Amino acid sequence: MGNNNPQGGNKKIFRFNLYWMYAIIALSLIGVYYMNDGSSSKEVTWSEFEQIARDGGIKQITVYTNKDYLEAFLSDSTAQKVFNTSDSQKLGRTPKLYVNIPDAATFNQEVSKWKEESGFDTQIKYEKSSDFGDMFWSFGPIILLFVFWFIIMRRMSGGGGGGGGGVFNVGKAKAQLFDKEGATKVSFKDVAGLSEAKQEVEEIVEFLRNPKRYNELGGKIPKGALLVGPPGTGKTLLAKAVAGEANVPFFSMSGSDFVEMFVGVGASRVRDLFRQAKEKAPCIIFIDEIDAVGRARGRNPNMGSNDERENTLNQLLTEMDGFGTNSGIIVLAATNRADILDKALLRAGRFDRQIYVELPDLNDRKEIFKVHLRGVKIDNTVDIDLLARQTPGFSGADIANVCNEAALIAARKHKQWVQKQDFMDAVDRIIGGLEKRTKITTAEEKRSIAIHEAGHASLSWFLKYANPLVKVTIVPRGKALGAAWYLPEERQITPKEAMLDEMCATLGGRAAEELFIGRISTGAANDLERVTKQAYAIVAYFGMSEELPNLSYYDSTGQEYGFTKPYSEETARIIDREVSRIINEQYERAKKILLEHAEGHARLAQVLIEREVIFTEDVEQIFGKRPWASRSEEILRVNEQAQKEAEKANETVTNEPATASSPAEADSSNEEKKAEPTEEKASPENQSDNNVKA
Repeated sequence: MGNNNPQGGNKKIFRFNLYWMYAIIALSLIGVYYMNDGSSSKEVTWSEFEQIARDGGIKQITVYTNKDYLEAFLSDSTAQKVFNTSDSQKLGRTPKLYVNIPDAATFNQEVSKWKEESGFDTQIKYEKSSDFGDMFWSFGPIILLFVFWFIIMRRMSGGGGGGGGGVFNVGKAKAQLFDKEGATKVSFKDVAGLSEAKQEVEEIVEFLRNPKRYNELGGKIPKGALLVGPPGTGKTLLAKAVAGEANVPFFSMSGSDFVEMFVGVGASRVRDLFRQAKEKAPCIIFIDEIDAVGRARGRNPNMGSNDERENTLNQLLTEMDGFGTNSGIIVLAATNRADILDKALLRAGRFDRQIYVELPDLNDRKEIFKVHLRGVKIDNTVDIDLLARQTPGFSGADIANVCNEAALIAARKHKQWVQKQDFMDAVDRIIGGLEKRTKITTAEEKRSIAIHEAGHASLSWFLKYANPLVKVTIVPRGKALGAAWYLPEERQITPKEAMLDEMCATLGGRAAEELFIGRISTGAANDLERVTKQAYAIVAYFGMSEELPNLSYYDSTGQEYGFTKPYSEETARIIDREVSRIINEQYERAKKILLEHAEGHARLAQVLIEREVIFTEDVEQIFGKRPWASRSEEILRVNEQAQKEAEKANETVTNEPATASSPAEADSSNEEKKAEPTEEKASPENQSDNNVKA
């Protein structure tokens, strides 16, 4: 890459500092003080001046040749007589007289006479008077004060950059403008996964690029699109990609930028934003975290609060779909709290589309890892498929954090490449926290932790729907004294048996403590919390209880029920009883399974005490191969079988003769050719699924 600076090196940019203004004003005031010290001055006639000069009362004379006047500095005694005062403070340091003279030559002749007649020996200087200097010292301080005031007002108005905010531009929108000449480098290639969301956004960009194709068929440009999804899934990144791909102006603004302490500012900024957008139409407006201003009106009215936010929302509603026309303006917005947005904001005509940006699935996580690993030096031990399977529930931001953390770990260990173990350590650190090997634990505590974690590992191995085990450790991490890692099954639907198996495996630690130690501890606090929430969900949300079947008290609107419940006190008692029954049943089930495999559990706990960390291979060596295959393995097996069948079909089509000897053969050949693209289209999907296998 060439250097844009031919001189080489970076030139320092001159930046004005307000402290410089303070220094200039201080120096000016000091100069005014010394230049004009308040000394007495008086203009006299030539005869008066001549008499004073002959008497020897003048210390120094300055003749200004271009103005034909002189300035005479008096002695103290003479000054007291001239100004009729004996107070030296009133006279000042340099009392002086001003005298008009015919010209310098005439004055020299007079001085020569004084020297001959009275012995005049006063020092005389000849100078040219400067009007600029006089004007500067007279008006300079006032000018500096005006400049100082102007700079302060500019800073209060948000600086010279034209941005909104400040005292005088408080109603101006603070939107950032991106256009095709801007420095935005994010494109759709940088957005991995999110294929459906990306497709909808790409359609909006295509509409702006080529609206004629859609208008010819009677289609209208959508007014807006709302990006909805959990935090870190890539909503803002998708909007940045739109800014990078679209050849139209892109206004970016946060929802909180509309909120201000002054009344009417939010509505004013909304109007100014759409005014700027209309001037540059067609364009895109992006409002990030729109829930800051789009919250439903009239919900939680507080005493003493104003309705400034509601006024801002009303103005936004009017601008998006009011009597005015916003032709060529598309509003993109992002939020992770769509449930609390106002219904008027979500209707068609304002936000015509709601684009759901969900947490990435297995294939999406693979693509996201590939994007974030572009700038990371990895070796051949890194298995992207395994990393994708190891990070279920991770958002795009979490995956980016994993890649960065792995690079930091490798750099800390002075490695030349980032290896598989570094990524595993990064995932462990993000999920469980930093290892605390310095934490002091006794042998008894260590044995108790090992028995607890071995209980989890043993039950997950023998329960059909439990998540496959990856790693178990008794090294303290974060707030946990031990931890176990699994490969969660990403099911689209979850049967009741799967939830019960998960609860049973979670209770395995407490059950192992009771069986093999004879006492229980506080180490199962987090396990009990998870199990209680899951049991409550089985009863109150999913309608899987025997006494309360097919009933759900879940509020999908997000408004919650507050102080009232949608069921009676009797139903509440039934829910509590059912939750306790389900948890107790799974606890007894956990103890039963552990007793059946007590020997294997003891061996597993002993290995944990000795090594502190065990993996799937160690558990398999003790208990044998797991009786059930995981869901991921089943999917991979089905995909492999489908791929083989597709390959056989392709071979059959390839081996057919090029020409048909009869009409019937020609028809069958055409049918096979019609079917061939479908087979080939499915083949890449099968191939990508096959690559998932770790």
